[in-house]
Amino acid sequence: MIFLIVLLVLTSCSRHGAAEPSSFGPPRPVQQTQLQSQVTEIAATAKGHVGVSAMVLETGEVLALLNAQDHFPMQSVYKLPISMAVLKHVDDGKLKLEQKVSVTTQDFVRIGQHSPIRDRHPKGAELSVTELIRFAITESDGTASDVLMKIADGPGAIQSYLSEIKVTDMRIVNSEKEIGQDWQTQYKNWSSPEAAVALLRALQERRGLSDVSQALLLNYMIESTPGAKRLKGLLPAGTIVAHETGTSGTEKGITAATNDIGIITLPNGKHLAIAVFVSDSPGDEATREEVIAKIAKAVFDSVSRT
Repeated sequence: MIFLIVLLVLTSCSRHGAAEPSSFGPPRPVQQTQLQSQVTEIAATAKGHVGVSAMVLETGEVLALLNAQDHFPMQSVYKLPISMAVLKHVDDGKLKLEQKVSVTTQDFVRIGQHSPIRDRHPKGAELSVTELIRFAITESDGTASDVLMKIADGPGAIQSYLSEIKVTDMRIVNSEKEIGQDWQTQYKNWSSPEAAVALLRALQERRGLSDVSQALLLNYMIESTPGAKRLKGLLPAGTIVAHETGTSGTEKGITAATNDIGIITLPNGKHLAIAVFVSDSPGDEATREEVIAKIAKAVFDSVSRT
């Protein structure tokens, strides 16, 4: 059912001109509006470092910016570009969606890091590329992400893919397992909010991806279970949100990353790309997630009135 919804969304996208990259207008500078002030006020409650970028993809209108060129640790947000790079390999004929990949105990992320694959298959498993992408995106599985990174030919190849699709200011350096071994390592795998929106724009434009690969990925992003109280937490019931979250641990009362990026289908059928990163915050989880939800709602309401 969700897959059919995605296809309908894509059809609607074509009607609004989003299927062709040339139909997307260039980014327009954000104005110091009431919305901008509202976003800044909401962000202050996190008492940390908050970054926001939001754009209507069909028009290029930038709705809100806050620390949009600063670098924020991505955590699981980086599963999206990793999965896109793998799907590019599929589109190029280097991999097949149904191809089985061996997942061994050596691939498992450490205990304490989220991995349904490790928990359900303690002796390892043979999983298809499709299954690995689903585990990574829908269930935020760290083991799946590391195996996908491996079959994408490693961080260097993923970085090259990002350059090809014109996404700069985003760095993928380490595996999930490596990130889990040292607190500071997560900060080496960063993105600016503007780069995250550029990635979402590339996905929506199907830049470097086939129709099938884009639909598959959007389907899993819509089904994604983590972060129900983040971007979509305060949006109207039934709003389609294709998103990817990222969450760190907490050390000495500080949480390094509480993130959510996604494409929200607006009531008029257009698409809002938004990235909200909350870093180095002493706030509890409810506070951090509420900041993301309130910012998303403020931007959504603003653009829905125009």
